[in-house]
Amino acid sequence: MLSSHLTLPSGAIRPDRDTMDYDVVIVGAGPAGLACAIHLKQLAKDSGQEIRICILEKGSEIGAHLLSGAVLEPKALDELLPGWRKSDGKLPPPPASMTKVTKDHFQLLSRNRAWSLPILKPLRNHGHYIISIGELAKWLGNIAESMGVEIYPGFPAAEILTHPDDPNIIIGVATPDRGINKNGEKTPAFEAGMEIHARQTILAEGCHGSLSQHIITKFDLRANKSPQTYGLGIKEIWEIAPENHRPGHVSHTIGWPLDRKTYGGSWLYHYGENLISIGFVVGLDYENPYLSPFKEMQRFKTHPSIQPILKGGRRISYGARALVEGGYQSLPDLIFPGGLLIGDSAGFLNVAKIKGNHAAIKSGMLAAQALTEMFVKSQDNIKSEEKSGKKAGEQCTSYPDLFKKSWLAKELYKVRNIRPGFHSRIFGIFPAGLWGGIFNAAFQILGGWRLPYTLQHRADHKSLKPAAQCRPISYPKPDGVVSFDRLSSVHLSNTYHAEDQPSHLRLSDPYIPIAQNLPLYAEPAQRYCPAAVYEIIESPDKTTPPKFQINAQNCIHCKSCDIKDPAQNITWTPPQDGGPNYSDM
Repeated sequence: MLSSHLTLPSGAIRPDRDTMDYDVVIVGAGPAGLACAIHLKQLAKDSGQEIRICILEKGSEIGAHLLSGAVLEPKALDELLPGWRKSDGKLPPPPASMTKVTKDHFQLLSRNRAWSLPILKPLRNHGHYIISIGELAKWLGNIAESMGVEIYPGFPAAEILTHPDDPNIIIGVATPDRGINKNGEKTPAFEAGMEIHARQTILAEGCHGSLSQHIITKFDLRANKSPQTYGLGIKEIWEIAPENHRPGHVSHTIGWPLDRKTYGGSWLYHYGENLISIGFVVGLDYENPYLSPFKEMQRFKTHPSIQPILKGGRRISYGARALVEGGYQSLPDLIFPGGLLIGDSAGFLNVAKIKGNHAAIKSGMLAAQALTEMFVKSQDNIKSEEKSGKKAGEQCTSYPDLFKKSWLAKELYKVRNIRPGFHSRIFGIFPAGLWGGIFNAAFQILGGWRLPYTLQHRADHKSLKPAAQCRPISYPKPDGVVSFDRLSSVHLSNTYHAEDQPSHLRLSDPYIPIAQNLPLYAEPAQRYCPAAVYEIIESPDKTTPPKFQINAQNCIHCKSCDIKDPAQNITWTPPQDGGPNYSDM
């Protein structure tokens, strides 16, 4: 524990900002953060404590930045809220769109055919539920607020606060200043941000959160860990013809349209009233700089086994999000002086199951248990004359221990070698790529996980080959019926950013896109971004150099640019306001 004698400061770190004091501040109102808050309140009641909890959420409302497209394994939810399925008045009824899985389907696609594959255990969804993640978060948010948790939507956490006497102690977060124009100048509408001071800062931002990455770097939490690896998930919600709707049907595919060296696949979930969530994931360790995850998704929908399902339907929502895929060996150290990481901020996702919500909820519960034990012990150890001060910089050391003993650790350990098996040659037997990855996955699931070895990942930004070594990909023109362009898709995400604000997409070196990325990699940002944020503008007569343009107002907060840029030159930061406002209808 570092400098545990220090107490939280009584005033603002920056004098022009107001301060609010809590025991716990949670950044992010997703399943992990909300589960943590709910379980903290449950345990506080059981132990006779009073714990003040604040949740900051960058979306305009709870769930605004969460788009449907998940199957929920209810194991963790059963532990958090026993009896949640019952309508006994103790809890609000769960979201009406939750649909129990009735059938699983797993296929290998070629351009014109589909072959059914055996459904191995991780992909069996008996007893699980197709959900809208946004509706799940709203439901959990209502429960948390009824227990006294203070939730502030529309307030992103933009800055980590450190103790004035020790920069290695985290004491909370600050929201961004508002009323700053794109030139960085204060406008008449200027309003200083708010400081939230807390004994413990819980980062539950989701995949590749900006504050989480800052903390991981500051405290070197990835030392001796495998690099994190990611996928980019492109999601759409469709309302389809009733005769095509199969409530509870879950379908996954691998293969076409991706080449055999590129990791990825699709999902199609039937739920609610004639709704389907359809999506496509591309591993961001792909090699060909000409690949466009968005366009791969669009041509996937033209497959003969998919297009008939969409016939007579209409697309009602669109979104994209990076997904953590590194698993057990890529988890960073989970604690730091004054806080901890939960959910996708840490990397708790089971890529073999294609599920992360149950892991997020469980990690939040484990954090709550560890924090409660720490608070009780800390209170017992404080002399009566010292009780007015709250310790800063405590490390919640029991949290990693609780994780290692949990079913979540065991689950992630068993599948640790599946994802890297798609790019690693194993024992000289399984070649890298689709076929080697499939055989290795089956081997791991059937018992290979017991062997004492752990495969490592490669950093996504290092995986691109030079454009000169790759073949450009010819994508079909969108037909406006089944396949679409990026700008019309962004429109469906209800994305809005105030134009007169500093760009939240920052270049460390503004010359790299044109001087380095364009000649080496044909500037891949103009293709990996699913929202047409990045463009290369060339003059018609070619007499002036090309220009790299950032259309930050289009950004749907997927974080792929921060992850995939080969020069690591782009940093995503929270905007003053804005982002997508996802809706199922």
